[in-house]
Amino acid sequence: MTAMPSFVYGDKTYEYSVQLVPSRKKTILVQVLPDAAVEVKAPLHTDKQKIIETMKKRARWVVRHVEQIKHNNAQVLPREYVSGETHFYLGRRYQLKVVHSDINQVKLNRGMFMIESTNTSPEKIKSLLESWYKEHARSIFQKHLNIIASNIDWLDKVPPLTIRQMKKQWGSCSPKGRISLNWNLVKAPTDCIAYVITHELCHLKEHNHSKRFYALQELHYPNWKPVKAGLDNIAEALIPNITDK
Repeated sequence: MTAMPSFVYGDKTYEYSVQLVPSRKKTILVQVLPDAAVEVKAPLHTDKQKIIETMKKRARWVVRHVEQIKHNNAQVLPREYVSGETHFYLGRRYQLKVVHSDINQVKLNRGMFMIESTNTSPEKIKSLLESWYKEHARSIFQKHLNIIASNIDWLDKVPPLTIRQMKKQWGSCSPKGRISLNWNLVKAPTDCIAYVITHELCHLKEHNHSKRFYALQELHYPNWKPVKAGLDNIAEALIPNITDK
């Protein structure tokens, strides 16, 4: 097996993956994913040494974000899907109450997730709650997408939307113009949802993370930096796939 590229910072070694992307023109993108993995996306024929030099320049930024995510991850307890624990929805915590019943349903009532089920095993409760999240994610995301897209003058129409399971991303934009969003995003505050949707819509015009892209994002969502930072900080609490393995 080929060892992943890495760099040393202080007394620690940090590995990173490299993707050579044909659609990227000039810039090298360095990002820290919600699971603390470090990913580099570079134009197809980028020299290896140039990537190494880029990582040296960004080392301090990368380490700061990786260590912050690891710290946050250590504070997140594995989900057990039993009465008493809390789950997020639109940025708020709601206590879970599991009740054995002859029906299967989830209700959000009086600050509590009430889940009735014929089978109260953690696996069944998790399945019911995730189905509820996905159902509400579709309507909420579509509503935000319609509003945000209508205020972007260079968009001719609202792009199609797909709700997906994603372990390491909040959203993506396909070459054909379809917006995909992680259903776990419905657990985040509404400003985070608006930020992610705006981010993906900007990719319809600028397909990489160039200066033009960020200028466009700044135009349509001026407050994006603190919102993104807040979303990054709670990512481990919102995406159970990482901590529930």
